Formats: sequence, C-alpha cells, structure tokens
Amino acid sequence: MPVDRATPLVELKDVTRTYVTEGGVEVQALRGVSLDIRAGEFVAIQGQSGSGKSTLMNLIGCLDRPTSGEYRLAGRDINDFDANGLAWLRREVFGFIFQSYNLLPTASAAENVEVPAIYAGMPHAERRRRALDLLGSLGMADRADHRPNQLSGGQQQRVSIARALMNGGQIILADEPTGALDSQSGEDLLNLFEKLSGQGHTIIMITHDPVVAARADRQIEILDGRIVRDTVATEQQVSDRTELPDLHRVADGSRTASSFGDMLEAFKMAMRSLRANVFRTFLTLLGVVIGVMSVITMMSIGEGAKLTIADEINQLGANRLTLFPNRKEFPYARMPFDDVRAIEDGLSNVASVLPELNGNATVRYRNVDYDTSIVATAESYPVVRGWPLASGVFFNDQDSERYNPVAVLGATSRDELFPYGGNPLGQYVLINKVPFLVIGTLTRKGAGGFGDYDEDDVIFVPLKTGASRLFGQTDLRTIVVTVRDSTLIHETEDELRELLTDRHGNEDFRILNTVQMLERMDEAMSMATMVLGAIGAIALLVGGIGIMNIMLVSVTERTREIGIRMATGARRSDILVQFLSEAVVVSVLGGVIGIGAGMALGLLITTLVPGVQVVFTGLPMIVAFSCAAGTGLLFGFAPARNASRLDPVAALATD
Repeated sequence: MPVDRATPLVELKDVTRTYVTEGGVEVQALRGVSLDIRAGEFVAIQGQSGSGKSTLMNLIGCLDRPTSGEYRLAGRDINDFDANGLAWLRREVFGFIFQSYNLLPTASAAENVEVPAIYAGMPHAERRRRALDLLGSLGMADRADHRPNQLSGGQQQRVSIARALMNGGQIILADEPTGALDSQSGEDLLNLFEKLSGQGHTIIMITHDPVVAARADRQIEILDGRIVRDTVATEQQVSDRTELPDLHRVADGSRTASSFGDMLEAFKMAMRSLRANVFRTFLTLLGVVIGVMSVITMMSIGEGAKLTIADEINQLGANRLTLFPNRKEFPYARMPFDDVRAIEDGLSNVASVLPELNGNATVRYRNVDYDTSIVATAESYPVVRGWPLASGVFFNDQDSERYNPVAVLGATSRDELFPYGGNPLGQYVLINKVPFLVIGTLTRKGAGGFGDYDEDDVIFVPLKTGASRLFGQTDLRTIVVTVRDSTLIHETEDELRELLTDRHGNEDFRILNTVQMLERMDEAMSMATMVLGAIGAIALLVGGIGIMNIMLVSVTERTREIGIRMATGARRSDILVQFLSEAVVVSVLGGVIGIGAGMALGLLITTLVPGVQVVFTGLPMIVAFSCAAGTGLLFGFAPARNASRLDPVAALATD
C-alpha cells in the first residue's frame, strides 16, 4: 500500500527491557525508549557497547519482546502476534544482517540465501533462481556453490545481505555490519545500503562508529538504555517508491505451503546436518541397526523353530491319538493286545488301530553286527504312517498270528547290513540270534521325531513274533488310533479314555492328541518368539536412548544455527519438524540397514549351525521397521521440542 506519512513504520512508546541473570539480578537494557521510524528511512542507531542498541534492534526485529511499553509495526500492536506471527514478520518483513554474518556452515552461499524462502514456502526452482539473481546482483555469481569457510569476510557479508533481501526485506536490520570488514568492503557495503534505501527499503543500522553512522540520513544515539540524541530525517529523504507492509493479511503467521513440500525440505536439511557429522551419525545408526537386526534375527529363529516343531508334529498326523501306559503313576500299568480289538469294535470314529512294541537289538548278517531299533507292529503300519515300500512286501496279520520270523528293513538298516549292495530280499538276518527272513525294504524317510533321530534306522517284524521271540512280553508299548473325522478328535479322545478306563479299572494310561499337542506347542513357541523379539526390542530401546542423547547434544551444539533459522523466519514447528526429521531419518535408515543385516545374519546362522532353521516373515520386518521409526519419533521428540522452544536472541548469542 502507498506510504502513509501519518503512520510510522516503527513506533515505540516508553519501551523497557529488563533481563534477569541466573543469579537473580535485574539488568535494565532499555529504559523508556520512544521512537518513530518511517518507511524508507536510512537510520543509524549509534552507541557504545552495552548501551542497549543491540537490544533495541532485537526488539524492532521481533526477536525479542519488550518488558513494558508499546511497540506498533505499520500500525499494528506487536502483542497481537503470537510466536508464529512473529516468525512471519521476521520472514516476510525483516531482513537481518549480522556482524558475524551468521551463515549456516554446512550450506552453500545459494542455500544460505534460500533459507528464508524455504520457510516462506517458495517453490524450489523459484527460490533457487531468485537466490542466484540476488547473488549475481551483489557480484557473487561465481561463489554461489561455495560454503562460508571458502568465502572472505566481505563475501560472507554479501551473502547475508542477499539472504536479508530474499523475501523482500522491507526493513533491513544491520548489526555492526562493517565491524568485521576492511575499509574498502565497508565502503562498498554502505554504498549498497544507500542504494537499497533509494529503492524503498527501510535501513536500520546499528553501529558504534560515528563515521559509519554519519552515512545514514538519520542518526539516533543511545546511552544507558535511553535515546539521548535524534536527528530527524527530512521528507525528501524518503523514497516515493516505499510501501508499508500489509500486516492485516496475517493473524497467526500461517503460510501457504504444502505439507509434502515442508517435509521434503526438512528431510533435505536433516540429511545435510547428518552428513556434516558422519562419524556421529554412524554411531547413532549403529544402535538402531543392532536393535532391528536383533529383532529380525531372533524372531526369525523363533519362527523357524516353531515351523520345525510343527512339521515334526504334523508328521505324526493331525488325526491321530497315541496311547501309552502311565507307568509313572501306575508302575504295573499294562496295555494288552486285546485292547486293540476293543477299540476297533467300541468306537465309531476310528479308522484304524495300530499296535506297536519296540526295543533295541543286535542284528547280524554274515560278518556284520549292527545295533538298531526293532518295532513289532501290524500290517497297516505303512498305510497309517504314510511310509511306502521300496521293494518286496510288508508282512500281514497272518504272519503275526503264525509267529512267522519275517522282517522289513529301513533304509539305514539295509545300508548297514548290506554295505556292498546286493538284494536283501530272501536273505536271513539274525536278530538277537533269531533268524528272520527279509521280505521287504522301506523308502528312505530321513531324520524325524524331535531331533536328529534317524527314522530309517529300524527293522519291522510282526507284532506277536516280536513280542514272543524278541521282547518276551505280551503288553503293548503304544497304540496309535487314527480317526475318520478329525473335527471330532476331541470327542473321540473322551470316548477312548472312558472305554479304556472301564476296561482297566482306572486311568493307567496317557493319550497324546497331536492336534492338542500342536496347539500347545504353537502357543509355547509363539510365546518364545515374543520373548526373543522382546530381547531384540530392548536392544532397539537402547538405540533409541542413544538417538535422544545424540540429538540433545546436537541441539546444544547447534543452538546458534537454531537462532539463525528463527531470525530468518522459521516457526517453532519448522524447527521441531527439522530436528524430528533428523531423528526419524536416522531411525528409518537404521531400520532398513538393520533388516538387511538381520537377514544376512540369519542366513549365516543357518550356514554355520546345522539343524537351525531360520524363517523370514513379513510381520517381524514390519514390526521392527515400525518400531525403529517409532523410536526415532519417540526419543527424538524431546530434543526437537527443546530446540523449537529456544529463545531466538539467546540462541543467536550462543558461541
């Protein structure tokens, strides 16, 4: 809007600013300052060190608030603005030029100039073009990609001027701008200020040098927090091109920028900060990587063990009930042969009943002696156990009734007794010195049970033949009952228990229900997997604590950077998101690396430790990755919140 000569741009009335030291001592930096500055003026505020001139600049630039008095900017009371509104003013209205330049050391000259536009939501291409144009107009086009430590003092000051003009810089606040410059660079800077003033910018320059102050159109001298001299500018000194900032379009400092764009910029700044401290970032990553790797590896081992045991139980059959004499509670418990017939006749849901009697014996063929397992059973064994023949035939119930000495060899027994090959069928082997005719061999089954037990290391004989000629007993070791309808297996179990209890007079037996066993084992292994995962989660928690510690240190070390960002228009939420993004980036990156490391470690374990099965599933990976990201959010929030709540003036004053 056009200049209104009746409305001062900056209007201070009886402003005071009192600080309280850590020891509780009150220090009055400003004492009843009243001051009007109109748009387009080139004003120098002069005073000795400690006179209050920098405090006055901080108040005018909305880096600080007065203790008492009234401050109106373009007709609006500063008290009408909240923290975000003040950030909007610093971003859109003011431009700061500091004596120590206050450039971000990890950013290039162009990136430093872009900072206010980032917080203003300006698109990347547009702000890059404007930054390069500003640097070019200041003779810095060939230094756009240089970092501050690659620039001279005068060049760094030009970068800070370009940054002040990035969003318009209607009011330029320069704090001792020539203090660190040589005479020629200082002269160039003052000429630039005069040029900017002629273009309509309001220049407020803080200096202790009377010669520098004399270059301004108006000199204000401050002493002990009070204005002691003021030479007022004439009307001709104010450019007709000057406009007052329109402060009625902002109430809360909001800006029109996409959330995605905000997050993307926060991510870029986070990556730049992390790259600046590579070793520290690596150590922080390491804690998260170890945590995620532990979760993935341990839960995968648990899942593998769970699957292995489930497979072994399933090999027993999900439709089977296995009976054992309960000799622990009943030392003289017996399962006679006629229990088999009673079960077949007494239960309707029974598909088959398989009696078994087993033991160990020494077997000889010619000059080969071999100890193996002997199983005396019925002709339905291959069908019930799902174990087909490799050659020959399996014995039948007539062989059992006639006590025929016939045998069927497992694959391992065949290999041990006939090491040089040849057909074992029709050959006689001695089992405990009793000759048995080999009538068949079984296919190779491999390891089974619950461990490395070789199921093929066995010889099968007819039930009654083994009972009388090898074991000398008429009681069964086990009875395997196969049910027709597996959905009724629990009911069949109850009926079987009732039947045998009536026959035996008491419950001197145990029934193994494979379905029930599988359910219980699944519950136990799920709990074990959770425990293993919890152990890994503890490692992840330790990594999260490491993130919080590192972020707290980072906030302390980068306090001045936070002050610079606030001075260039960053809202508290911008600072919060930036530091939170750094924590999340570390956690997410650590999560990704940890998943890969966990899978690699799992594969290594399966290679180095035979018999250990590792199963990778999506759920542990999702859980571990989510926990890693959540850890970053959880443990990064407190440091990020601390950073966002820093006082701009105090942050800028930090070395």
